[in-house]
Amino acid sequence: MKNDNVRKFLQSFNILTDIEIDDFLQLLSYKIFKKADYYIKEGETCKQIAFVLTGSLRSYYISDKDEQITYCITFPNSLMTAYSSFLTAQPTMENIQAITKTELLIIPKDKFEKLVQQNPNWVYFLKTIAEQQYIELEKRIFQLQKSDASKRYTDLMKNQPEYVQKIPLQYLASYLGISQRHLSRIRKEFSF
Repeated sequence: MKNDNVRKFLQSFNILTDIEIDDFLQLLSYKIFKKADYYIKEGETCKQIAFVLTGSLRSYYISDKDEQITYCITFPNSLMTAYSSFLTAQPTMENIQAITKTELLIIPKDKFEKLVQQNPNWVYFLKTIAEQQYIELEKRIFQLQKSDASKRYTDLMKNQPEYVQKIPLQYLASYLGISQRHLSRIRKEFSF
């Protein structure tokens, strides 16, 4: 059952065969993160990719003012990793932490790389994922620069209503690029 979500996710790209997906699923291991557990911390090197089954995680960095800046929130049915560290094998500058109890399916980098070396469909899949990540990053930048905070909050509520309510106010405000006080005012507008 846990693998069904991953299978549907991979099938949605129309790149991989059922056998290729089965080979991938055989390499996954199941892991539960409690709230506040870290997937990775700044200074570590990322050597795995995770598929989020349930829960949510936040990616953040520490600013030069020693503040935690949440720049990404990952929700269920998504792949997740410390991407630049995973690609370069260099220590990461980010922290990825569970916001809620989170269930992940994890594949080690070395096992995934064997799949990629053996089959060009996995190379095409990675290219597609990288393109999607770029588009999401660009969308996020435009959203932060063009949309007001109410619109950003509305979009997030529309896409992830059940999880937004579980995200602590300080993380959500940081992600939206506003103060907690401003977020409280926006939430009050939506409660009427």
